[in-house]
Amino acid sequence: MTSRVFRLHSTLELPLDDVHDFFDEVELPVEIADVDITRRNNTLIVKAVSAEDNISKYTPTAQLKASVTENRVYENEDGEWVEEQPEEAEPSFGGGGGDGPSWGSLAQEEEEPEINSKLREYACFKGDRETVLQNTALQYPMFQVLRKLALFAERGELTAIAAVDGELEAHRIVDGEERAATIEIVEDPRERDADGSVEWRDNKFISN
Repeated sequence: MTSRVFRLHSTLELPLDDVHDFFDEVELPVEIADVDITRRNNTLIVKAVSAEDNISKYTPTAQLKASVTENRVYENEDGEWVEEQPEEAEPSFGGGGGDGPSWGSLAQEEEEPEINSKLREYACFKGDRETVLQNTALQYPMFQVLRKLALFAERGELTAIAAVDGELEAHRIVDGEERAATIEIVEDPRERDADGSVEWRDNKFISN
C-alpha cells in the first residue's frame, strides 16, 4: 500500500551551510538513491533521485523547496556567530569634574573594540505541503527526509498527517524536538454551513 502525506505545514529555518552538511551525512530511505541540490536565484530545490528504474525519467520526483534569505549574525566573546547583537559595555567616564568628557574618556571610547558581523544565508522551508514538499512520486520517502531535517534544525516547526499502511499518523517537531501529536476528527464546516443555509428562492423575507 502506498504511503501518502495528506497535510503538512513547515516553518523550518536553517543556515544554508547546515543544510548542505545535513545532506552530506543523512541516511536516505531505501527508495531514494541520492538527492540533487540546485539553487535558482533565491530558491533552493532538493530533488529525490529514485533508487529503482520503475520511475520514468520524465516523471517528476518529490522535491523539497526553500527560499534563501540573508540574516546578519554577530561574533560573541566565545568566537561563535549568533543572531542577537552582543550588548556593548557601558563606557565609564573617569577623572575630573565638569560637564565635558575628559581626554581619558575619549581615548577609552576609541579603544572599544568593534563587534564583528557578517551576512549569513538561511534556507527557509516555510509553507504548506504544495509549497515545501512537491510532486507525488517518492513523496513519502522525501517526507521522511524532511522529518530528519526538522529534527536537525534548531528553529521552526513541522506538523503533518500521513497515511502509512492504511493507518493515519500525526507528526509534530518543534525546534528540533519531537512532540506528542494526535489526530482530531471534526465536523466539516462546509457541511455545517450547508445544513443551515438560507434558501434564497423561497424566502418570504426577500421580495422580488
